[in-house]
Parts: sequence; structure tokens; C-alpha cells
Amino acid sequence: MHEPRFNYADAAPDAYQAAVALDRYIVKESGLAPRILHLLKLRASIINGCAFCVDMHRKEALHSGLSEQWINMVSVWHESVIFTEEERAVLAWTDALTLVAETRAPDADFQAICKHFSPADVTKISLAIAGINVWNRLAVGFRKAHPIDAP
Repeated sequence: MHEPRFNYADAAPDAYQAAVALDRYIVKESGLAPRILHLLKLRASIINGCAFCVDMHRKEALHSGLSEQWINMVSVWHESVIFTEEERAVLAWTDALTLVAETRAPDADFQAICKHFSPADVTKISLAIAGINVWNRLAVGFRKAHPIDAP
């Protein structure tokens, strides 16, 4: 286990508030369905190995009424039959943009997401993917530990 490095929110409050403002827009003003946001936040956090964010977004998804099975299958979505075609398009686009240096955002993934969402929503989904990647990089980079739940 790694020791936390320092509190990035305290070190640069203005930068932290900029990230908070982006997240506030995504969650409260973008008009994207909470289910879609839970899906992409959890998936990107899994890809990035961000324990803090996986823990938080798993709990948020449960609190929103999503099933334990649905949440657990996010990590193995390629092999699961639980996701709709729309959700699969979001998952593929999340993978593509989170791993953009490797994937180069394939045309097939772009066409799939565009089949289910308007250009405005594809843009907002892409911004939401970028936003969770910001939080993952901060939490992993500064070794932010997830809380331990009481038994």
C-alpha cells in the first residue's frame, strides 16, 4: 500500500475547484442520465485502477438503485449480457477515450455511440469521461486512500 503524498485540494484550491465545477456541470447540468454517468465513471475508474473512485462510484450506483450484479459486471462488460446496446456503446467509448493513446478512438466505437446519442450528448459523454479521468489521475497520482467501511 502506498502512503498518501499530499492533499491536492489544499495545495491548489483553485485547481481543485475547477475540477469540482466540471463535475458539477456533468452531474447537474449536462442532462445525461445518472445511469450513464455511473456506468462511465465506474468503468474509467476500473481501467485506471483508482480504488478511491471505484469505491465511491460503486456506492453511488448502489444508492441510485442499480443492482449489485449490474455494477459488478462493469469490469467484465465485454463478456456480460446484462448491458443494453446503448450501455455497451457508452462502455466501449469510455474504454476508447480512457485508453486513447492506445486505441486512437476507433471509428467503430464512435459510430456505435453516435447511433444511440445526439452529437451534443456524445460531446457531453466525452466530457464526462474526461472528467472522471481527471479525478482518477488526481486520486491515483496523490495516493488518495478509499475509506474502509465499518463491518
